[in-house]
Amino acid sequence: MNDQLDLFIIGGGPIGLACGIEAKKAELDYLIVEKGTLVNSLYNYPLNMTFFSTSERLEIGGVPFVYISVKPTRPEALEYYRRVATTYNLKIQLFETVLTVEKVDNLFKITTTKQYYYAKNIVIATGFYDIPNKMNIPGEELPKVQHYYRDPHFYAFMKVLIVGANNSSVDVALETFRKGADVTMVIRGEEIGRRVKYWVKPDIENRIKEGSIKAYFNSELKAVREGEVDIQSPEGLITIPNDFVMAMTGYIPNFQLLRLVGIDLSADEKCCPTYNPETMETNQKGIYLAGVVCGGMDTHSWFIENSREHAVKIVKDICRI
Repeated sequence: MNDQLDLFIIGGGPIGLACGIEAKKAELDYLIVEKGTLVNSLYNYPLNMTFFSTSERLEIGGVPFVYISVKPTRPEALEYYRRVATTYNLKIQLFETVLTVEKVDNLFKITTTKQYYYAKNIVIATGFYDIPNKMNIPGEELPKVQHYYRDPHFYAFMKVLIVGANNSSVDVALETFRKGADVTMVIRGEEIGRRVKYWVKPDIENRIKEGSIKAYFNSELKAVREGEVDIQSPEGLITIPNDFVMAMTGYIPNFQLLRLVGIDLSADEKCCPTYNPETMETNQKGIYLAGVVCGGMDTHSWFIENSREHAVKIVKDICRI
C-alpha cells in the first residue's frame, strides 16, 4: 500500500465515495481512508432520522437510490451507500485515522494509525459531524451532557433539557417527549428555527403552545450540575431539576487537519478555507476540498446534493494536469 497513488481521499462519506468513483472512472490509482465505519457521519445520525432531501438528490455514481418512505431514512441511506461502494468495488480503508501529512520531494507522505502512503494529490472530504460545537459552560464535561443523540427510549421518564431550536433539537424534543420524557428546550432566539423541516415545525410549535414541551426563548444554558441546571432567561436566572442535557449545538469541521496541511482559513468566525471553486484546489497545490468542509463554520451551505459535483471538478483538474 506504500506505492505512489494518484489520489489519496480522506473521508469515506458520500462525497468521499463520489471522489473515489470519479477517480476510478478516470483510471487513477486512488485510495479512500476513513477513520470510522463506511459513511461514518450518517451512521452516527439518530436511528429514526428522515432526510429532508429526496433520494435522487442523494444519489452518486449513477446508482439508483430506491426507498420505501416518502423521504429516505438513515437505514435506507446506509444500505444505499454500502451498495454504491460494492457496485464500484471502491478501494477503502476503514477505521484508519490520518495523523500527519508532509511533503516529500514532489509527493505527499500521509501517515495514518496503521501505515503510511505516498500520493501526488489529496482530497479532504471529512464533513463536519465529528467535532461538537461546545457550549463552554461549567458542567459540560459531565456524562449527563451529550452532543450526539441515538434513540429516544433511553430517555423515557427522565427530565431532559435540549439546547437549540433547529432540526436536531426539534427531533430530539419530539421523540423523547413521545417516549415519556419531561422535555424542556432552551432557545437563544425568539422562535423555532426557520430551517426546521416543514412537516415537523407545526408539531413542535403546537406542543410548546399546549405546554407539553416547555420552552425558554431568548435564553441560554449557563451551568450544569448533577440533578439540576441553570438557565439565564429574560426573567432572570432559573434553576430546574434535570437528568440529561442534549446539547444540539451543531458540529464543526476538522480545522486541525486543515491547518496541519497548511490550508488558509478566513480570519472571521466562519473560518472558511481557501480554495478555487472551479477546481476545488486549495492554496496548497495538489490538496483539494470536497463537500461540507468547504463551508467552514457555515455548515448549512453545502450538502450531499450540491457538492457531488466537487468530485467531478477535482478529478477533471487532476487529469488535466
